[in-house]
Amino acid sequence: MTDLASLIATSRVAGEPGRHLAIAAEGNISLRASDDSMWIKASGCSLATLGDDDVLLVDRAPIRALLDDPTADDAAVTAAYASCVIEGQSGRRPSVEALLHGVLYDTTDAACILHTHPIAVNRLLCSVAADALVAGAVFPDQIVMLGQRQLLVPYVDPGLPLAREVRTQVQHFTDEEGAPPTVVYLRNHGVFVMAPTPEQALAMTEMCVKVASVIEGALAVGGPVYLDSASSRRIETRPDEHYRRRMLDGSEGR
Repeated sequence: MTDLASLIATSRVAGEPGRHLAIAAEGNISLRASDDSMWIKASGCSLATLGDDDVLLVDRAPIRALLDDPTADDAAVTAAYASCVIEGQSGRRPSVEALLHGVLYDTTDAACILHTHPIAVNRLLCSVAADALVAGAVFPDQIVMLGQRQLLVPYVDPGLPLAREVRTQVQHFTDEEGAPPTVVYLRNHGVFVMAPTPEQALAMTEMCVKVASVIEGALAVGGPVYLDSASSRRIETRPDEHYRRRMLDGSEGR
C-alpha cells in the first residue's frame, strides 16, 4: 500500500462512527512529503469518507512564514491557505489546522499526524481533571506506545494563536525531556499524535482513548495510581520493549 493509500485507508477507519473519534468534518490527518511540504486533508471533508480528491499537497513555507509575522491576521491566514496548495483539486483549501500540522512537522520527526476529538479523551480535557492525562503513566503499554510523558496545552483560540502556543510548548517540552512529545493534548479541544506511519498514528490514538478511559474510571474510585519514575524508565529502556515498539511502528526489518 502506498503512503497516500495508507493515509486514506487510516482516515476512513478513524472516522468510523463506532470509534467515537470524530464526526462530520471534525479531525484531520496529514503525511510529511518533504522538509517543506505535506499531504493533508482538505477543509470541510470527513475523515470517514476521505477520497483522493480530498487530500492536498501543501507548501509549508507560506504557512511557516505566518508564525513569525506579528502583522499576520485572519486575512493573511486565508491568503496563505489559498496560495499554498501545490497539488490537488482546484479551489480546495487545506484543513484549518494546517498551521498546527506544519508546526508539529517542524518541531518533531513525525512522518504522519492524526488529529481527532475522541469522546473519552475530551471528557477529561473538558474537565478539571485534564492534568491527570499527563501526570504519569498508569500501565506499561502506555509507555511503549506513547512514551513516558505527553504534553498538555491550555486552551488557545484555534489558528495562529494556537499554532504559536503549541510551537512554544513543544520546544519547552523537548528542552526538558530531551525529545519531542509524540502526543499533544489540547484542553477543551482534542488530541494530536505524531507517528512514523498512518497505521501507527491510529493505534496511538486508540491508546490515548484507553488511557483516558482507565484514568476516568480510576478517578471514580479514588484516583489513579501512576507508575513510579524508576519503573517508567525501565519500561522505556527495556530491549524487549524497544523491539516491540519497532514491530508496532513497522520499522523492524526495514
